[in-house]
Amino acid sequence: MATNSVGQLTNSTQIVLSDIEIFNIFIYFVVFALGIVGNGLVIYVTGYKMKTTVNSIWFLNLAIADFIFILIIILYIVTAFNKVWLFGDFMCKFVSFVTVLNMFASIFLLTAISLDRCLSTWVIVWAQNKRTLVKARIICSLMWVLSSGCSIPFVLCRSGENNRCAYECSINILKSLFIYRFIVGFLIPFLIIASSYIAIGVRAKRLKRGKKLKPFRVIVSVILAFFICWFPFHVQQLSFIIANSNGWSDVENAFIKIGPFVNCLVHLNSCLNPILYVFMCEEFKKKLKQSLLLVLETAFAEEHLPFRTSRPSTCSRLSESQGLKQTNETTISSCGSSQDNNACF
Repeated sequence: MATNSVGQLTNSTQIVLSDIEIFNIFIYFVVFALGIVGNGLVIYVTGYKMKTTVNSIWFLNLAIADFIFILIIILYIVTAFNKVWLFGDFMCKFVSFVTVLNMFASIFLLTAISLDRCLSTWVIVWAQNKRTLVKARIICSLMWVLSSGCSIPFVLCRSGENNRCAYECSINILKSLFIYRFIVGFLIPFLIIASSYIAIGVRAKRLKRGKKLKPFRVIVSVILAFFICWFPFHVQQLSFIIANSNGWSDVENAFIKIGPFVNCLVHLNSCLNPILYVFMCEEFKKKLKQSLLLVLETAFAEEHLPFRTSRPSTCSRLSESQGLKQTNETTISSCGSSQDNNACF
């Protein structure tokens, strides 16, 4: 039977996983599989198949943040199986950086999207003139730089020595880090996002355009999913550090026990967005079906068969239809002001 001390584990020790640990590993596997496929498809569809708009740039960057985070889950799976950290100090710091980067990048991008939607609703003429692809890309780049800067303090306090990846700093510094992460990475963005959508609701009510809010359900669902998945994590982390600093050992142990569950929620958030897009966005669903059809036809194509030239392929039919559509296509405004309620991106 495995000992509770990771430092005493040897090659002859039989590692026994508890039910909670098995459940945790199962969730990691599910999230990894769904996240790689789902976010990979979102990156492919929004980056290569859909018309590039300001909204598609936002969602593309969200998918990239989740995809990067999903890649490191395999390290968590290996660690959960072995109950020790096997990847050294550098990878410990790197994994910590990517985890916190994903949180900051996601919430900052969601905040930018909310402000963008709010401005598009209240200042329509200004948004049509000033809301450009170049500015959206610049803002996304700034969000990534800002997120990286916010993540560095957590890397400095992390250590991967002695077969464990954990914080190695005083309790006061750790408390400051957790409070800083909650305020900057959760509370302030939440207030900005909530205020933005309250303003959007007020504007829609004044103009009696309730039906125009239908496209907003996708981004609202993404935001709600983020807060539902990350809020328990922040509560658990803050409660643990408060209990630890006050010597409440029973309370501290209780929050340690729920740690695996809140971590599962955090990881689950990284594979939820593609699922929400598929179920709630008709435009994304349509483009995804077209993309998969093209991929399958290319994979199964047999160019040497003579009957291939007797009728146009699905690829050529789609290319021709897209070419005709582009010749008559006019500039599409923001999702909130679009006449097509299914245009999520």
